[in-house]
Amino acid sequence: MDKFKKHILVVDDDDRIRDLVKQYLNENEFLVTTASNAEDAKNKIEVIKFDIIILDIMMPGKSGLEFTSENKDKIDTPIILLTAKGEPKERIEGLQIGADDYLPKPFEPKELLLRINNILNKTSKENQKRLIKFQNTEIDLNKLLITKNNKIFKINNTEKIILQKMISAPGKEFSRESIGKLINIDKERSVDVIITRLRKKIEVDPKNPKYLQTIRGTGYVLWIE
Repeated sequence: MDKFKKHILVVDDDDRIRDLVKQYLNENEFLVTTASNAEDAKNKIEVIKFDIIILDIMMPGKSGLEFTSENKDKIDTPIILLTAKGEPKERIEGLQIGADDYLPKPFEPKELLLRINNILNKTSKENQKRLIKFQNTEIDLNKLLITKNNKIFKINNTEKIILQKMISAPGKEFSRESIGKLINIDKERSVDVIITRLRKKIEVDPKNPKYLQTIRGTGYVLWIE
């Protein structure tokens, strides 16, 4: 596995396309697993963590669109759809339900490779923002954990949403109202309680916060380098 860049799942009922894509991606140092239909793909994503899924829309049984709709919320793997030429409606629907990109058939393997690399570069940058270290604290939004002084705290979904937003804009002031809208809470007091809980997980001294600070009369700000 070490010699390969990433692990890709190619899902297509056409044996020729599967074999050609697998051979080309292998030559470009990608590990490739194949599946001939949506059910086969579902079984494989349950046991293997893939970096990208290349998925044909038109397949016997469940279509690629149905597969995307049913599984996108369960996995965070980027999906590139292979679509029939001249079917913009399917491409639009695919993007709406969570696909990350699409490529009309027939396609040039080099273009597929470029799209794969673009997604991987984007994913890499996003993941860097999801692992933040400062002083004796590490926030890992991928694993939903905060480690402080070798103690581990879990991040719930509400805390994750707030941290994601604040980490993406360090130094920006967030009003209680705007934080409440993010997490569908309309009581400012409830926002204060969540921030207090986060401080206990992040700050060395939660009563005198250094990073997650209060802006009097406004809201909160996250100061990290």
